[in-house]
Amino acid sequence: MRTAIIGSGAQGTILGVLATLRGEDVVLVDTNREHIDAMNANGATITGQMDYKNIRVKAVTPDKMTGLYDLVVLICKQTANSVAIPQAAKFIGPDSAVCTLQNGVPEEYVAGIIGAERTVGGTVMWGGEQREPGKVICTTGGEAYMKIDIGTLSGEYTKAARMTHEWLKCQGKVEFFPNFIGARWSKLWVNSGLSGMSAATGSTYDEICNNEKAVLCVAHIGNEVFRVGEALGIKLEKVMPLYECSELKFDDAKGRAHAVAKIRESHTQIGQRASMLVDMQKGRPCEIDYINGHVSDKGKQAGVPTPFCDTVVRIVREFEAGKRPLPTMACLDEFVIPDLRAF
Repeated sequence: MRTAIIGSGAQGTILGVLATLRGEDVVLVDTNREHIDAMNANGATITGQMDYKNIRVKAVTPDKMTGLYDLVVLICKQTANSVAIPQAAKFIGPDSAVCTLQNGVPEEYVAGIIGAERTVGGTVMWGGEQREPGKVICTTGGEAYMKIDIGTLSGEYTKAARMTHEWLKCQGKVEFFPNFIGARWSKLWVNSGLSGMSAATGSTYDEICNNEKAVLCVAHIGNEVFRVGEALGIKLEKVMPLYECSELKFDDAKGRAHAVAKIRESHTQIGQRASMLVDMQKGRPCEIDYINGHVSDKGKQAGVPTPFCDTVVRIVREFEAGKRPLPTMACLDEFVIPDLRAF
């Protein structure tokens, strides 16, 4: 089976290396020519939670793609979708599948261009960071996290889903969820909470979890995601190995303390920054509108207040508009923690 991974930054490179090591015919595609050239010259290297040195991979820029692919894996940022997806459509046939492993909830947009019958969604639980061309750090590893949850808009286990399911086993466990939107919103909880606060405070995940106010903000963001999803009729699935997302729903101080304890227990990645923060530091548009912004937008539709997500979005948008410097922990002053005794 011929496969292209479009968006071969950190996660795309990790996936490409694992697929290559399994003997798959896979090409890594990315617009970062320096990264592509480094992989072609020296192979791809993954350190951190994995140890693969100078693995020979096929890597090209988008203009060098040729022929048809049986499977196209989209793992580029959603900010690139308006260009990347129409471009990918040129290289797929009627029996091809397109799997989006992007953050947020991109399936409807992808299906609108590719077709719902060929679209498969997926949530990735492991993370990575690229700090130099050709080299990636796997920041989240271990058997519990090496998994991808997949699904379709219809909830049916389609031909495209079967093909994708088998191929993705190269990275570890793959589970099909008929209620895939529930799995998506559970991952949205993680992205909105930890990644959102990382972007809004310029901090790493461990710095957030070790700061009393920052971790409270993460808990409140998670509560907003759950409440908005609930209002929309979405039942969040279990995607994190150490807790059910429903455990992090609260309306009193005791429940909030339990949520904070679970967050601290489960998210201990030392030194890991959100990809949104990395983009901000490098002067690139980040995915805030597709993550915390998505929760805020859906909250407005459902009539559910989302003050914490709204604050994260405001801070990041103001930075991107040049109205403030790169966020720091000082931005915590802009979040108001409610006195839950008043509930």
